[in-house]
Amino acid sequence: MIKAIVFDIGGVLEITPPTGWVERWEQQLGLAAGSINQQLHDLWLGGSIGTVSEQAVEAGIAERLGLDEHQLAAFLADLWAEYLGTLNHELLAFFASLRPRYTTAILSNSFVGARQREQAAYGFEDCCDLIIYSHEEGLKKPDPAFYRLACERLNLQPHEMIFLDDIAVVVEAARAVGINAILYRSNQQAIAEIQALLAAA
Repeated sequence: MIKAIVFDIGGVLEITPPTGWVERWEQQLGLAAGSINQQLHDLWLGGSIGTVSEQAVEAGIAERLGLDEHQLAAFLADLWAEYLGTLNHELLAFFASLRPRYTTAILSNSFVGARQREQAAYGFEDCCDLIIYSHEEGLKKPDPAFYRLACERLNLQPHEMIFLDDIAVVVEAARAVGINAILYRSNQQAIAEIQALLAAA
């Protein structure tokens, strides 16, 4: 029996195509291609698993890239614009419709500050029963421990969960734990596969 349906956010509930903002900043600052992500790699990683605070990330960006207050604000605005993307209205409506028959949750590789911004922009907390963010747990997909944590929080066995994500390695890792994982390719495909699993359960 399926008891819970769990969705990813970026690339699934949020449509997040690359905006080219990092490349624009490299050009603006006269930096070599790829250098911003190299210089900020540890901040990006720490922010994604919560070992660095949002304030420390922002301070580190300003210091390493030599940004003044206004430049930092613009840099962060570009960062979050790509991170948040736009809402996948059709898929969110389907996701929300699964309640209360099923428990619904979000399992997301995230970044410090994401919960507040995503709630303000899209109200995800109002559409599901639980949100598990990597930056709040110190774990990331495809770590098997992250999936097991989701099962524990939802009080179910892996085979009682359907999980939707847009990254193949993440889906494969979920399947290895025993979860009914679906690779997102389109709204029509994802909804059809979820409905088929529910009908067969």
